[in-house]
Amino acid sequence: MKELFQHAAVTDGVTVRVAVNFLPEQSRVEAGKWFWVYHIRIENGSDQPVQLVTRHWRITDGRGMVNFVDGEGVVGEQPLLKPGQSHDYVSGCPLATHHGSMEGHYTMRRADGKLIEVAIPFFPLAAPATAG
Repeated sequence: MKELFQHAAVTDGVTVRVAVNFLPEQSRVEAGKWFWVYHIRIENGSDQPVQLVTRHWRITDGRGMVNFVDGEGVVGEQPLLKPGQSHDYVSGCPLATHHGSMEGHYTMRRADGKLIEVAIPFFPLAAPATAG
């Protein structure tokens, strides 16, 4: 099955694409728990290598509660992307409401040592109406 990337942002030649899907089999709607999985593809379209150093997420639920998540790398990795290379990973997000959103940025180090903030596009988390 081919993944459809619904959202994208470009910063200094680095593109971040996001595909998000609600997972009813991982959710417990009757207990007030909804779960989404998101697939991220980071593409280095710049003319020099970049390494993902840290991540910063802003996760907002349907009540307007905001949770910030900061950490090193993504899913335990700090990928180094040469020009033309890409890196894919999949992660998940639980919420206590049937909708919300995510956005953020990666801090990346270029070959010249300069740190850049690469935008992660805003994307909504929305469960189908049939899921609570």
